[in-house]
Amino acid sequence: MAVRGRRTKVLPSELNKVCPERADDPATYPRKMSDFEVVPNLQQSSSSVSKSRNHDPLVFFLLLQENLISWIPENIRKKECTYFVESSQTSDSGRIVCECGYLREQHLEDAAKPPIFLGKEWDPRRHIQEMPTDAFGDIHFTGLGQKMGKYVRVSSDTPPRVIYHLMTQHWGLDAPNLLISVTGGAKNFIMKPRLKNIFRQGLVKVAQTTGAWIITGGSHAGVMKQVGEAVRDFMLSCSSHKEGEIVTIGIATWGTVYNRESLICPMGGFPAEYVLDEENQGSLSCLDSNHSHFILVDDGTHGRYGVEIPLRTRLEKFISEQTKVKGGVAIKIPIVCVVLEGGPGTLDTIYNAITNGTPCVIVEGSGRVADVIAQVANLPVPKITIAVIQKKLSVFFHDTYDLFTERKLVEWTKKIQDIVRSRQLLTIFREGRYGQQDVDVAILQALFKASRNQDHFGRENWDHQLKLAVAWNRVDIARSEIFTDDHEWKPTDLHPVMAAALISNKPEFVKLFLEQGVRLKEFVTWDTLVYLYDNMAPSCLFHSKLQKVLLEERDHTAGSKMPRIQLHHVSQVLRELLGCSTQPLYPKPKPTERPRLSIPVPHIKLNVQGSSLRSLYKRSAGRVTFTMDPVRDLLIWAVVQNRKELAEIIWAQSQDCMAAALACSKILKELAKEEEDTDTTDDMLALAEQYEQKAIGVFTDCYRKDEERAQKLLTRVSEAWGKTTCLQLALEAKNMNFVSHGGVQAFLTKVWWGKMCMDNGLWRVVACMLFFPLLYTNLITFREKRLQPVGCLTRLRAFFTAPVVIFLMNVLSYFTFLLLFAYILMVDFQPSPSWREYLIYFWLFSLVCEETRQLLYDPEGFGVVKMASLYFRDFWNKLDICGILVFLTGLTCRLIPSTLYPGRIILSLAFIIFCLRLMHIFTVSKTLGPKIIIVKRMMKDVFFFLFLLAVWVVSFGVAKQAILIHNEERVEWLFRGVVYHSYLTIFGQIPSYIDGVNFNIDQCSPNGTDPYKPKCPETNEDNNKPIFPEWLTVILLCLYLLFTNILLLNLLIAMFNYTFQQVQEHTDQIWKFQRHDLIEEYHGRPPAPPPFILLNHLQILIRQGLLRRPPMRHKQLKEKLEKNEEAALLSWEMYLKENYLQHQQCQEKQNTEQKIRDIAQRVDTLAELLDLDQVKRTGLVEQRLVSLEDQVRQKLSNCLRKVGAQEEVDLEGKAEESQPLYHVLARNLLYPGSHTLRFPVPDEKVPWEVDFPLYDPPAYSADHKDMAVQDPFSPSLESLLKINYNTMDGLIDRQSFHGLYAVQDGLPLNPMGRTGLRGRGRLHCFGPNHALHPVVTRWRRNLDGSIIRKSLKKMLEVLVAQYPLSDVWALPGGSLEPGETLPLKLKWILRREFWPQFQNLLKQGTEIHKGYLDDPRNTDNAWVETVAISVHFDNQNDVEMKRLNSFLQGCDPELCIRWQVLDKRIPLHANHKELLHKVSALLDTYY
Repeated sequence: MAVRGRRTKVLPSELNKVCPERADDPATYPRKMSDFEVVPNLQQSSSSVSKSRNHDPLVFFLLLQENLISWIPENIRKKECTYFVESSQTSDSGRIVCECGYLREQHLEDAAKPPIFLGKEWDPRRHIQEMPTDAFGDIHFTGLGQKMGKYVRVSSDTPPRVIYHLMTQHWGLDAPNLLISVTGGAKNFIMKPRLKNIFRQGLVKVAQTTGAWIITGGSHAGVMKQVGEAVRDFMLSCSSHKEGEIVTIGIATWGTVYNRESLICPMGGFPAEYVLDEENQGSLSCLDSNHSHFILVDDGTHGRYGVEIPLRTRLEKFISEQTKVKGGVAIKIPIVCVVLEGGPGTLDTIYNAITNGTPCVIVEGSGRVADVIAQVANLPVPKITIAVIQKKLSVFFHDTYDLFTERKLVEWTKKIQDIVRSRQLLTIFREGRYGQQDVDVAILQALFKASRNQDHFGRENWDHQLKLAVAWNRVDIARSEIFTDDHEWKPTDLHPVMAAALISNKPEFVKLFLEQGVRLKEFVTWDTLVYLYDNMAPSCLFHSKLQKVLLEERDHTAGSKMPRIQLHHVSQVLRELLGCSTQPLYPKPKPTERPRLSIPVPHIKLNVQGSSLRSLYKRSAGRVTFTMDPVRDLLIWAVVQNRKELAEIIWAQSQDCMAAALACSKILKELAKEEEDTDTTDDMLALAEQYEQKAIGVFTDCYRKDEERAQKLLTRVSEAWGKTTCLQLALEAKNMNFVSHGGVQAFLTKVWWGKMCMDNGLWRVVACMLFFPLLYTNLITFREKRLQPVGCLTRLRAFFTAPVVIFLMNVLSYFTFLLLFAYILMVDFQPSPSWREYLIYFWLFSLVCEETRQLLYDPEGFGVVKMASLYFRDFWNKLDICGILVFLTGLTCRLIPSTLYPGRIILSLAFIIFCLRLMHIFTVSKTLGPKIIIVKRMMKDVFFFLFLLAVWVVSFGVAKQAILIHNEERVEWLFRGVVYHSYLTIFGQIPSYIDGVNFNIDQCSPNGTDPYKPKCPETNEDNNKPIFPEWLTVILLCLYLLFTNILLLNLLIAMFNYTFQQVQEHTDQIWKFQRHDLIEEYHGRPPAPPPFILLNHLQILIRQGLLRRPPMRHKQLKEKLEKNEEAALLSWEMYLKENYLQHQQCQEKQNTEQKIRDIAQRVDTLAELLDLDQVKRTGLVEQRLVSLEDQVRQKLSNCLRKVGAQEEVDLEGKAEESQPLYHVLARNLLYPGSHTLRFPVPDEKVPWEVDFPLYDPPAYSADHKDMAVQDPFSPSLESLLKINYNTMDGLIDRQSFHGLYAVQDGLPLNPMGRTGLRGRGRLHCFGPNHALHPVVTRWRRNLDGSIIRKSLKKMLEVLVAQYPLSDVWALPGGSLEPGETLPLKLKWILRREFWPQFQNLLKQGTEIHKGYLDDPRNTDNAWVETVAISVHFDNQNDVEMKRLNSFLQGCDPELCIRWQVLDKRIPLHANHKELLHKVSALLDTYY
């Protein structure tokens, strides 16, 4: 027995000593759980913690722990025995114990002699009290590695919502998508190794894939141990801790936990050390170390098992009633019961689960109860007899079979019959049926089967199943169980779940919905896009950028409220990412406009973050006024969140796929620059490269197919992507691989040569450029036929407007400018400028005009600021501006006589800059261009190297200067000594005086007065010899040369070598990429070279300035196609994209690694099939043995009976299978509205004629205080003799529609047989209780008035009602009061003035049923008999029907009334559905 010596430490008075801030306030701890009807601080409990979530993790943990310590004692209670009464039983050690099971010293101090209880018997309801719990926190299982869990000791009366709040808010558990309640044998049992592995792997798979909670008994034995070991094995196989997280909750009895005293800690155990000791546990049980959370239920007793069952049942029911929002889908948390082995308690658990509508999965082969149920599950209920159950129990309970009494056998038979009767809730997992590792499929299929057979309105059932599949992310289940031929899905029905799948990043479901016919053009609306962006993950970088835009807008408008996300906000961020070359993708709507698409309303409830998805499709408005590409919109939304799989599925649907891939690459690269998380950055860059490869792959296929059309794709203006081109997107994203593609380079070469053929030699072009009459020979050839005639004047224009010719003329002009500039600087620089110098000034003016044109030329309308940013982004433009500014500065100084020489110096510097500009000209060369790129990269290395070198130069220079020279005040000589001499020392110019040997005083100035000599070092006044420490300066010099000459210079060489090797691999790509800039520049440049280019500038000024004409665009690099041509081109591109994707799939299949994986999978499948075949062969032998037994039994039966009698029995058996012969609802064990349990009556014992000696039903008769007429509450023989049966007894009609019924001992007998309960129950009268049920129907019609048909049969609508305090719908009728012709419930629905007219309708109706009604209220002595009348309105303009509808509108507001489509799944009382079936048969309609 566990020791409870520490229990005295948890008294409130003692607790106050530990926590003095709580004082002795009696209100600190409520004494009863009823005080917690409104739990304090449920919402506020975690508010302070959540604010610290983003700060230091240690601070967050401490705040969470402190919050838990203060919250739990206020809300969670335990139970203590307050009155010691000696029990007749003793403890395991032979000591005296209390009736509660605890020793005397384990009670509270005053429990031994409480004056108020003295001399009274022990009563748990009075002598066990609640007080704040003293056991909670973290549990650490010692000796078993780092196994940690959460635990709490709770009272058995704790409200489930308090426990659920603890788990979700304080323990940090996410609400489950599924609740798996595992029950079965509490003691260790033996399972087949194969079945054990299948169960373990399937259980953890369904829990891990669906995000489920597993609830067990929590102890280290039986089925709980099996579950714990399954979780343990799964966690060991997981690569990361996050993947292996499975919530396993153990709900155990506190009084049966061994070593529980180590868990007691009034201030919480963080952690509490727990020792798992199975050897010494005795009759108690240890907690299982593989569970993650423990709820220890305390009722104040010790050693009594089963205390936790009521609380566990209430908690599971409470959780199953909660709504979980997961991935945009709002579902009620489903629950499933999984059964392994088990005894009598397990049977009760299964029966209660089935009664409450919880699906159960029985694992056949696990033993005992599970196998008994599995063996009879396929039998018809009438064949499940007491004898059959007795035989099964003798086989599976052979050790304890003698303990089964005759009454127990009857009870088990009744319960198993009721369990098997609900086949839709029962799933038998057989090893040979579902195959290996398919327990997860069996569990999920059980839930779907239960949902599919559940009553529902319309298509709510299918919607619910689909929501479950999306929440679980089990697309395999959706394909096999939902998207079948049983239900036809409309594409619009899938729109809400499509949005949910997008938000929750479930690409497989998105792919499935697209396969099922969802059209993105109908799905993607303005509101849908806003909704999707509004529900982006807060951790997403794009979301934070959107929030910044919203904050800027709020500050700009000076509003206090944060504006909602709109698409123009998204467009603003996207333009930053895509670059300025794109126009806004989503224009800002005018205040009067609200672009929106209207879509039919799907009947499904979905929620995300408090916003309703369904509301998106309920709004009605005009059509969208702007072009919207739905694939583009979804692709952008997926890419900005770095959702790889989702983006790939959407990209595969795109039409403008090449532009889409390049745009995605650009967006991802820009986001990667700002992303702080390095892993996310790497993922983004990798995904950007993949999209670049996609674009290259598609373009390659296009180029191979048709070069001309492929090149059109490069320059086509894409309206969907902001009126930009594929080539421009690739350049913006710096996609060098794409730009260096042979097809792109061929296009650029084509542009470079203009209208000339590309095979013209360069010497021919130069010759024609120098002597243009050569153009009219065949020296130059052109591509266009109209330019081929030799006498054509347009040849001259086509030649001189070609970019290559413009480039060569500009090169010639630039060389001429440099030669003339050099001549003036070296030969002809006069005080007054010569005509050659004026020519240079004029030449420079033309260069300035050209740079101005490049700066202001804006054919796309970007604006001056944007064009300036684009202009200065180019390094060569910066160099041009720098050279021009230096030249202008030198020119200004040159024109002033006093600064003539400085002006010449500055102009010389300008010449250097202009010479550097030649490198840009050489970039066109395939030989020199890559080398210039390498030089530019090495310049960056030199720049960073100088930082390292400066440290050594300055440190050595300052130290040398301070040691040698005393107080040098001349700044220029300070700079020489510190920097200049130190720098020259690196190259071998070592100062002669550094070591004192070569010191010459004539080479320096002793006092530093000679401006042309440095100051002398410290010398001796006597002989003028240096006195500084020569040894120190030599050492410093050696170290300095060692680190600079050897280390740093070699480091620089290594850096250059690394840069060269790195750049050399990609030099060709880089050169081809930068070649575009040069080609584009000269493609748009005026044809005349400087200074003649001023004529072109004058022409542009007249056209745009005076004539106000827009700037001309160059169609060769950006071309807008006609709609028909563009559509044909995009269709062709999409076709080749499909070929590319198919080719990629084939390559993946041909991949060696993929082949190995496929072979391994096939081997595993083959091994499974071999094992399964063995199981099937074993099962086949068993089936043959069973068949042989049946044949022997059949022969014996034939010997005892005649053939005719046997055939009659067979016919009766078939009738029994199709429809139960006896009432079923009237034999439910729990009588409705009470705690009375019926006596179990199996099917074979229902008839009164069958002998049933054990039959001893309880008596129950409810007292109806609101009823004026009712039979005696406590029937006595005297009062019963006054009742006249089988006749009119005053106003009460006691006549049965079935004729005379028997009366025994003054009480009538139910004509349908035994029910398991005597008395009248909740009925008013003994004998028949008459009722009336009108079935009011009309045809279901379309909007045009035509009748809707299904399966070629007309469809009906029936009038149903939901009464107050009822969860189900019912027909508008009920019991008839004595002397009344209409039921009271019907009068509630109709206004009084319509009662007579409705009676007339009933007289005109058709009687469809008259007799006994299988009602749960029926007893042995009272039952319900009803008359059901069909009232059908055939005409939609029927006056009576319109009047009926008008009178229904004025009914009681607490009632719910509706016209509902009639089918077999309509959610009504079971006996009412039988009436509807008869109506549909009468009218020959769909059912």
